[in-house]
Amino acid sequence: MGITSGLAFEATLKQSLKSWSANRQAKKATEIQDFNLFFSFLGICIGVCIFLASGLNIFSIGLWFAYGFSILVTILIGGLIWRQLSTLLRQLQAGGSKAIDLDVFDI
Repeated sequence: MGITSGLAFEATLKQSLKSWSANRQAKKATEIQDFNLFFSFLGICIGVCIFLASGLNIFSIGLWFAYGFSILVTILIGGLIWRQLSTLLRQLQAGGSKAIDLDVFDI
């Protein structure tokens, strides 16, 4: 489930970014995060949650605890990733692809 949702997320993000870059004045880069992108991201999170819970359940950890812990971790990590995507899209809108320079490491 997570892998297929990841592929859908990739395709949706690429298509949205391509249409945004063709017409930058029409909408903001942060508007790319629409329902279609969120729905595929949610599928990734559900797949990760099931994977984590199953991994914990293998070690004889109770089902309720395994899923409770996995849901909590998945919500926290998923929220941080979604926030980071928003930040990257804002940087992309502000300065283009040169604003996202991953090779520079300033301390």
